[in-house]
Amino acid sequence: MDNICIVGAGVMGTAVAHRLLQRGFSVTLLEKALPGAESSAAAAGILGAQSEVSGAGAFFELCLASRAMFVDYVRELEEVSGVCCDFEGSGVLEVALTPAEGRLAVGRAQWMMERGLKVEVLDRDAAKRLEPTLTDRMVGANYYPEDCQLDPMRLASALAATVSRLGGRFQTGTQVQGIETHQGKVTGVRTTSGVIHADAVVIAGGAWSTGLSNLPAIRTTIKPMSGQIVQVQTRPSTLRHVLYGYQGYIVPRRDGRVLLGSTLEERGFDKAVTLDGIHRITGMAREMVPTLGEARLATTWSGLRPASGDGLPLLGESRHLQGLFFATGHYRNGILLTPITGLVIADLVEKKTPAIAIDAFLP
Repeated sequence: MDNICIVGAGVMGTAVAHRLLQRGFSVTLLEKALPGAESSAAAAGILGAQSEVSGAGAFFELCLASRAMFVDYVRELEEVSGVCCDFEGSGVLEVALTPAEGRLAVGRAQWMMERGLKVEVLDRDAAKRLEPTLTDRMVGANYYPEDCQLDPMRLASALAATVSRLGGRFQTGTQVQGIETHQGKVTGVRTTSGVIHADAVVIAGGAWSTGLSNLPAIRTTIKPMSGQIVQVQTRPSTLRHVLYGYQGYIVPRRDGRVLLGSTLEERGFDKAVTLDGIHRITGMAREMVPTLGEARLATTWSGLRPASGDGLPLLGESRHLQGLFFATGHYRNGILLTPITGLVIADLVEKKTPAIAIDAFLP
């Protein structure tokens, strides 16, 4: 039985482990903190294949394929783990507050409809029928009925529990320093506690992925991009859809929690929540939904998105080192791309051709 070592136990690492364990591999996950405690837990959980992706191409197709997997994926994880992921097929409204934003929204809708995707272009009155508390200043909205959401912390918990039940091993508090190689093949990883041998290694360390020593040449490096989120509480919940604007987003949960986000800051590995960040986020939210000014402030947090230099994830096997795989660099779409990433990497480790083209994402 091949022994696979996965560096990182966020949703990417555990999604890959899940599929590998199902196929009979032995899997060890190395995590410097706790499973899912970094960017996975900090995300808002928008599954916005249409609302969040800017244009057509290989990345857009990857996002669509992953979104299509989610209903069955969540059902499978919930059955094995017993953890509810709070999946909601609520749809997303892309809200245009100015005529210029309205023209951009109409243009986006046009090429998506030509692609055969579901999208509705709504005027102000139609949008307010879906969400009555939207500002009267709005000029219109695109409605993406197939975009959806879930709770990322619950997804991370469900994946970790599933991996444990399938026999995966977690080594938490383990700091990976670099990889070990011999004659053009990976042989394991080097940690602060010593070398861990493996037949294959998967790098799924988020923003920390390309800081390891002894990595071969790769297409692009990964850097952290900080994003702050504000959570407020409304009783009862007044919003039914995810609202996606040109300055930020609003994500309502069923229990009255509402997530407001997010900033986009290049601050290294600094995860501080700042007054400037809170001001920008809350200003955006009140401009889109004025009644949110009355919501109760619950909590704030910040996470580090793993951003690649060219905006595309690193997904696949190294061209220079046999047995070294990458599942990282998903930037703002990590939660959305969780199921497809697990499937693609498991196929590649098993030496199968993935069902979707990944040439654009190869390391």
